[in-house]
Amino acid sequence: MTEFEKLFNKNREFIFKYLMKMTQDTLLSEELTQETFFRAYMNYSSLRNKEKASVWLCQIAKNTYFAWYNEQKKKDNLDDLEAVSAGESIEDAFVQKELSQQALIFLHELDEPYKEVFMLSVFGDFSLKDISLIFGKSESWARVTFYRAKQKLLERMR
Repeated sequence: MTEFEKLFNKNREFIFKYLMKMTQDTLLSEELTQETFFRAYMNYSSLRNKEKASVWLCQIAKNTYFAWYNEQKKKDNLDDLEAVSAGESIEDAFVQKELSQQALIFLHELDEPYKEVFMLSVFGDFSLKDISLIFGKSESWARVTFYRAKQKLLERMR
């Protein structure tokens, strides 16, 4: 059995569960898990620290998910042309969309690990305990990092 096969067998279920937390969709998580390991196989030579392979795989899985998400967003933008819900004016919908886009821009400008901790918690619905395990840090580190990320975003939004 090759080193990569061992890595795959050891981390397959963990990466699948990681993606399930983000997608809430079994079939999509399976597909993204396959894509994650394909990308990992293609870039296996860039893995410097074999002991931190699970963190490396999580990073690849996260990037794979967001690549898929961005592709879906492009497709969904056509659906935005549909009528606005009955109780909402076009102006309100436009302002809300602009605020959301601005918040995402500010989020992507955050330094690491603030950006990733915030995204895992808010978009991935990961608990702070899960985030601390992913980073190999304490739960209080995850809590403080999330709080600081939130404060930085709120500061930028003002």
